[in-house]
Amino acid sequence: MKELTLITPTFLFSAVSLILLAYTNRFLSYAQLVRTLKDRYMEDHSAVTRAQIMNLRKRLSLTRMMQWFGVASLLLCVATMFLIYVGFQTVSAYVFAVALFLLIISLFLSVWEIQISTGSLEIYLKEMENEEIQEKERNQN
Repeated sequence: MKELTLITPTFLFSAVSLILLAYTNRFLSYAQLVRTLKDRYMEDHSAVTRAQIMNLRKRLSLTRMMQWFGVASLLLCVATMFLIYVGFQTVSAYVFAVALFLLIISLFLSVWEIQISTGSLEIYLKEMENEEIQEKERNQN
């Protein structure tokens, strides 16, 4: 096994920090969407709004897990740097491997969340198409 230096986990530390920033921005946009959906649901208890709420609940759960795994990865990167600094090379390599694994899980969750987000957009597109069809039918009559 090749010996780790402080540089290797430092690169991952930077990358994970940026990923966490992206996850936080995603979470903030969901918070705004929840407020909008709440107002919409109070006015209209439609099936489309209910579907969006269920979709958003899944996305929020995945985002929370993405953040947890990302933060755990970041903490283990810091622990790796500390272990390298105090001279525990073998232990630091294993801790760094776990940090990498947690980052991989976080990224897979991100891809899954993107797939669900696409489903949410599909709900909106279908709703618009249905409204357009209904509008055309009303105009023909």
